[in-house]
Amino acid sequence: MCLFSCSTMSPHKNTSFLVLLALNIYAFVTSDDVSLNISTSADQVIQNPSVAAAGAVVANSPVFKPAVDSMFSMNMLSSFPEDLEISDYCKDLLHIFGQRYVAYMNCLVPAARPVKVCQNCFSGYIRLNETYMNISSDQMGPGNQSCRDSLLRSDRLMVVFVLFNNLKDLWTKSNCDNCINKESESLTNDTLSFMTSLNHTLSCFEKYSPGNHTELCKSCKTTYSELNELYSDMDKNKTDMCIDIEDAMNMTRRLWSKNFNCSFSRKETVPVIAVSSFMLFLPIIFYLSSFLHSEQKKRKLIHPKRAKSYTNMNIQDKQT
Repeated sequence: MCLFSCSTMSPHKNTSFLVLLALNIYAFVTSDDVSLNISTSADQVIQNPSVAAAGAVVANSPVFKPAVDSMFSMNMLSSFPEDLEISDYCKDLLHIFGQRYVAYMNCLVPAARPVKVCQNCFSGYIRLNETYMNISSDQMGPGNQSCRDSLLRSDRLMVVFVLFNNLKDLWTKSNCDNCINKESESLTNDTLSFMTSLNHTLSCFEKYSPGNHTELCKSCKTTYSELNELYSDMDKNKTDMCIDIEDAMNMTRRLWSKNFNCSFSRKETVPVIAVSSFMLFLPIIFYLSSFLHSEQKKRKLIHPKRAKSYTNMNIQDKQT
């Protein structure tokens, strides 16, 4: 019975085993086909750039969102501990600093040529300086919080510190403090007087420049002389002039001498000519005085007694 039953059951087991084996073989073959198709399509993409570009467009499309983005999301960086994050007060100061920095830069670029950095952008610099002083101050803000360490010294770059110092160096090199009254936040009286005289001179240039330049030199001589005298007085009173006045005067002088070929005699030319003439005549006076002095010495060396003795000796020699 056992042998018969075992022999009768074996065909069923063999049949199920063969079915499972066929399914495994089919799955293995289909997986190889899929991998072969994938490798073939990859080779086609490499050989055909248009296909690669199409694939890139699909990958960059808003519909196509790979699963890798969800795994490496940048939102993970926003979960720092509260003790490492800056306070809301410091965030507000940083935001105000950024706004005023951008406003000041937008003023500097148009004022680069011709240079009007001091007269056009001094208010923006004053506002930016106030914000930076609040950031770098030791005084505590709301909640007894100071933003100096968190905004200025928390990293190696020190972005806020470097940005402000660059603009501060530019302001210092421009010598704008000599033209700005910080108390009233306005231009000084000397600067306003110079700008008024400069406008009169440039208006005269503009009026006569289309015609003959000889007429321009005659008509604008007075205003240009007044501008030069005012600039000379300001230069004597202050060691360094602000860049706005220096650049404006240089451009005006270039227009007067180079573009219009004008010139005028200054008051200092008369003493200069007199001194130069005296220096030219000094060698002549020196040689004349030395010559006359030498002639007088020769006359003093000739004595009559020596002349007589010399003639007597010559007579005796002849007789002998």
